[in-house]
Amino acid sequence: MLRLSALGDVCNLVPTVRALQRQWPEARITWIIGKGEHSLLAGLSGVEFVVYDKASGIAGMRELWRRLDTTRFDVLLHMQQALRASVLSLGLKADVRVGYDKARAKDAQHWFTHRQLAPHPRAHVVDSFLDFARLLGVEDHAAQWDLAIPEAAFEEAAGLTGDAPYVLMSPCANPRLRNFRNWSAEGYAAVVEHAWVQHGLTTVLTGGGSTQEREMGSRIQSLSQSGAVVDAIGASSLKGLLALIARARAVVAPDSGPVHMANALNTPVVGLFATTNPDRAGPYRWRDFVVNRYPDAVTTYLHKDPETLPWGQRVRHPDAMSLIRADDVIRNLEAVLAASSTRKETEPSDEA
Repeated sequence: MLRLSALGDVCNLVPTVRALQRQWPEARITWIIGKGEHSLLAGLSGVEFVVYDKASGIAGMRELWRRLDTTRFDVLLHMQQALRASVLSLGLKADVRVGYDKARAKDAQHWFTHRQLAPHPRAHVVDSFLDFARLLGVEDHAAQWDLAIPEAAFEEAAGLTGDAPYVLMSPCANPRLRNFRNWSAEGYAAVVEHAWVQHGLTTVLTGGGSTQEREMGSRIQSLSQSGAVVDAIGASSLKGLLALIARARAVVAPDSGPVHMANALNTPVVGLFATTNPDRAGPYRWRDFVVNRYPDAVTTYLHKDPETLPWGQRVRHPDAMSLIRADDVIRNLEAVLAASSTRKETEPSDEA
């Protein structure tokens, strides 16, 4: 499998791994993955990871090719729609190379593969990845994750939060991408106050160590009158973040890695979506609780009918997320908290 990034996408790919393992328990699965993404998924059972650091460029590709020079794969699942990944694939030996159908392939990915997936219009990202398993003849497509979280990660999380119950809030999407996915500090602060006043839940803020994320965290804290905020922005490893999410009563975040990490762990999650379509990229098991203002954003800022847009088109407008109101998020947080206990009692676990 060739899929380098990003954090949310590699989480969404794990059900395909599990489907392949259920169909062929003895199959050897090698996953070529990005450096940061590997630190998130390291320890995934039954998978041999080969790490490619995108910062290493062509030199890193050559080193990876040398490492795998004596390995010939029966099938290469080319699951990254990017020219860099396609170039990387050229140095891998495989009998069959499978990629996306022409409608879904980007950067001319179909030129680098032997076989393409069957068309699957308007598919969720998880289902698009599962299409690779379907092409190979896998019959059981149940979405299961079972991510590895070491005990040290839980100790790290407990050191940040103590034993009190909490909502985890990851307020910023990737600050390196100018994708306008971030909501307002004022909106987040209103949710913080509601969680504390109505449920006695503190809010743990998480994220990377960028200036933008730290400023957002400080702003939320300053607006939160109750002071029921733990600022853990930049304080955890990725495995530690997984443990924080696993221990949370619920997660609130825009379209970003933590939304999909929470989904993978079956932690209740309220996703905030206006610039991306949650029908395609929302938290797979918790889509009913997404605050979805994508149709409104399409109408308001693109002046188009959402049904006529290419699947996956984004609304790149700085005001799109302002269509989300605090009352929307609070209402869905109430719903997800109410639904979570029932769901955990009735749904089979990933280990089942």
